[in-house]
Amino acid sequence: MPSEKVMLYLLGLLILLGAAGIAGPVMEPDAALYASIAKNIVLRNDWINLYGNGGDWLDKPHLPFWLAAASFKVFGINAFSYKLPSFLVGLLGLGYLYKLTAGLYNRQTALLAALIYFSALHLILCNFDVRAEVYLTTFCLAALYHYYHAQEGRWLTHIIAGSFMAALAVMTKGIFVLMPLFGGFILYWLFSGHWRMILKLRWWLAIALIFIFIGPELWCLYRQFDLHPEKVVFGKTGVSGIRFFFWDSQFGRFFNSGPIKGKGDISFFIHTSLWAFLPWSLLLFTAAGYFLLRVKQGMSRSSVIFIVAGLTFLIFSFSKFQLPHYIILVFPQFAILTAAYLGQLNYKGLLIWRAVQISICLLASVLLAVIIFFFKVPNAGIFYVLTALAIILMCWKGREPRQSSLVWSAVSFSLLFLVFVNFFFYPALLKYQAGMQAAKWSAAKGLKGRPVIYRQLMNAYAFEFYHPGLVARAETPEALDGMLQNGPLIVYADQAAAQELEERFAAVPLQTFERYHITRLKPKFLNASTRPGTLETFVLLKITR
Repeated sequence: MPSEKVMLYLLGLLILLGAAGIAGPVMEPDAALYASIAKNIVLRNDWINLYGNGGDWLDKPHLPFWLAAASFKVFGINAFSYKLPSFLVGLLGLGYLYKLTAGLYNRQTALLAALIYFSALHLILCNFDVRAEVYLTTFCLAALYHYYHAQEGRWLTHIIAGSFMAALAVMTKGIFVLMPLFGGFILYWLFSGHWRMILKLRWWLAIALIFIFIGPELWCLYRQFDLHPEKVVFGKTGVSGIRFFFWDSQFGRFFNSGPIKGKGDISFFIHTSLWAFLPWSLLLFTAAGYFLLRVKQGMSRSSVIFIVAGLTFLIFSFSKFQLPHYIILVFPQFAILTAAYLGQLNYKGLLIWRAVQISICLLASVLLAVIIFFFKVPNAGIFYVLTALAIILMCWKGREPRQSSLVWSAVSFSLLFLVFVNFFFYPALLKYQAGMQAAKWSAAKGLKGRPVIYRQLMNAYAFEFYHPGLVARAETPEALDGMLQNGPLIVYADQAAAQELEERFAAVPLQTFERYHITRLKPKFLNASTRPGTLETFVLLKITR
């Protein structure tokens, strides 16, 4: 392996370039929606009721919005403030990963696991496009760390800390996160013959503490929804926030019985992992197979860490509601597995994997340059030079001792990918986030009038976040007519709706903006020559009586 000093240096570079993503814009749909909800908390000075899509919002728990809103209070309402808490919590997760791996193996393996984790492709994307998964990953990993150590010795402090972290995970995503966490421990105790551990008081205390710690979430849900059965949520009245939290939010999605449905594919997270855990994914799959063979020979105390990850992966795979970013929840265990496997490879195995890893990283680096070329990103020449330097570094360092060459090639690609995302591709891509561009244009012009989103949902979250002040929503011309009684409106609408408004009101088009669903990239959009046919047009209008 590389020396500890070199690995610390490389990890520092990954963190530094990762931090640059905090300054980047907030992306639609999810991140911009969550940022808008946190913005509403601050502007309404209401930390109990969540508002999104123009009304009461019931989907995810409060904690990520509270953290973003607290950051807004300190640093102002902007993208940096929204992303900062997630990045800091992600660094906390990195620390827990190091401590857990060092306890299981040694310091070198722990540093390697930290490098692998922080250089995985989808974690890099999640640190830019901030949702709830980085929070959830850290809180679940922290709970796992403390509960692992609570099995023996002085357990009380670890039970309290683990339950607090588990409660934070529940207040981030829902009660479902406890299922793989506790299920993994129970399976381990049953398979290893330590089934009496289930009966120990400490674990029942842990469950009790979790329910105490999530009290603020339950109280807020009760106040916003259960006390107000007249509210319309998901097209219904009489919706219980407590029931949604304990069942429909997560179990309802898993069984496809809740208000939010999906279509499950049992192989979804297998092929998702192939690209999401690049440049380490092939090593990961081999490491997982190696671990399963070892388990057949007998379980070690550390097996529980990977059983929790395996159970999480299986639950995700059998769920009817699946999204790619869910997979980062098990990235810490992926990183530990991969680092441990690399540490025991023999000479022949290292030779084979060196060739495979360098080939993957070279091809992936060239692919980034190809994307830059076809997208017509400004200052592309600089990126081509950086790509060439990264390739030279991979080939040069590829001659070093075997494990060192594997690490250098992978981290070189990840650093290049960070530069690609933060400084070249996303800045060019976000020019097609029309809502953000329209809001910034309106603010720069100092337009007078109440901002309104007309007949839009996922296409307008960025407008709601970036436009100064509270932004209203209207679904009908009659609703707009009512709003006009209090003065002129600045309306954001798609082209068809804008034409309708021009016919009905004294509406003046101010500016048009091109839009694409930037988190669903397709070849026709990536190619600048075919891009115009993939774009929608959105219009900013001023409407007066």
